[in-house]
Amino acid sequence: MGLSHSTIIATLLAAVIVMNSAARAEPPTLPQYATEAHLGVVTCAGSTCHGATQPFQDAVVAQDEFVIWHRKDKHAKAYQVLLNDQSKRIARNLGLTTAHTAEICLDCHTDNVPEELRGKRFQLSDGVGCEACHGGAKRYLGPHVSGENSRQDNIAAGMYPTERPEARAKLCLSCHLGTERKFATHRIMGAGHPRISFELDTFTEIQPAHFRVDEDYKKRKMVWSGVQAWATGQLLAVEQFLDLLASRKFQHPGPWPELAFFDCHACHHPMTNRRWRPRQETLALGPGMVRFNDANLLIFRQIVTHVAPTVGDTFGQAVVDLHKASMQNPASVEAAVSRLRALTGRIRARVVEHPYSTSDMKSILSAIVEKGGSGELSDYAAAEQAIMAMASLTHVLERSGSLTPGDKAKLTATTEQVYRVLEDADTYKPEQFEAALQSLANSLSGS
Repeated sequence: MGLSHSTIIATLLAAVIVMNSAARAEPPTLPQYATEAHLGVVTCAGSTCHGATQPFQDAVVAQDEFVIWHRKDKHAKAYQVLLNDQSKRIARNLGLTTAHTAEICLDCHTDNVPEELRGKRFQLSDGVGCEACHGGAKRYLGPHVSGENSRQDNIAAGMYPTERPEARAKLCLSCHLGTERKFATHRIMGAGHPRISFELDTFTEIQPAHFRVDEDYKKRKMVWSGVQAWATGQLLAVEQFLDLLASRKFQHPGPWPELAFFDCHACHHPMTNRRWRPRQETLALGPGMVRFNDANLLIFRQIVTHVAPTVGDTFGQAVVDLHKASMQNPASVEAAVSRLRALTGRIRARVVEHPYSTSDMKSILSAIVEKGGSGELSDYAAAEQAIMAMASLTHVLERSGSLTPGDKAKLTATTEQVYRVLEDADTYKPEQFEAALQSLANSLSGS
């Protein structure tokens, strides 16, 4: 006998509850700061574990994950970067003995857990290895190898749930944006460190994949759409930026907080490249006024407007108020940050749990294109976030068959054009970015 209608509805509701519970669950402690011992990448590298040179046929996992990481993933070379000439120069400028022994460098360039949590075969020189992302393996390794543990058992034993967008965003942003414990300050960047730029879904896509989302994967883990990962990544980036901005650790004496919070290219461009342009929503910040790097805030507003319409305008005004506060005093900045943080708290569950229909994705995509074409996303960092957002949304829409061949061609051509415009930050011309998106907006609307 088939399932009754009521049974089917109950089953679907249960699935939604499970998904929403997973989405709302607080991300666990980051592997670097958890209490689990880290045994080293060699413990994962056996040919019958994750070190096979070729994928295993008909296996639950391919078992070549270590090889992919070792050969193709830049995380595997993160420690080695600290030995190059640029890192030596940065270390000298900062007054450090060496980059590869300095905690402020090791915290992001390797799996820098406390010495008492390093196993006999653990090596800092392995870079950002398996346990830096998947958690210290001391308790879960044996049952994991034997297959005795379920996914939830492994997580309870210290494995980090990287498949969950919030947990993944928290993990990645801990280095690719920073935390109170590790942060690329203006001093570090002034010494020669590259500008930090990150977007969760884009960087996940370009990461050499060491997993396959097949039926076995779906049995063990929740599968989230790229748009959910993108939206959640934007949410976490906004929250983390605001928390860092509010942190007493980065409040320097005088009127300015930590300068790394501001738009780099507002100051760092050739004086012959007169590229300042007004933004309608921040007209109070005229020429010569340095803006906060609000790239994620601007993109996140487009998500808020479509997921929580009644909050969208309020959020947008709160961003403007934050900019105005930067011209007043630290107390005003603190109050503006507090207001924005309260707003993100109000809508965080809706952002993470929203299913992002085809209509939602097209509306958000159109809004970003329109805002970009009107000049509201013309700062280099905002344009960068905008094109990564467009690429993520286009990819999901294309994969679901929701784009006409004509719109797909237009979006692809514009994306490639804008990536070329953004190729060199020093020669970036905002008017080229705006023109490309204005042309796209006109063509997509049929005007």
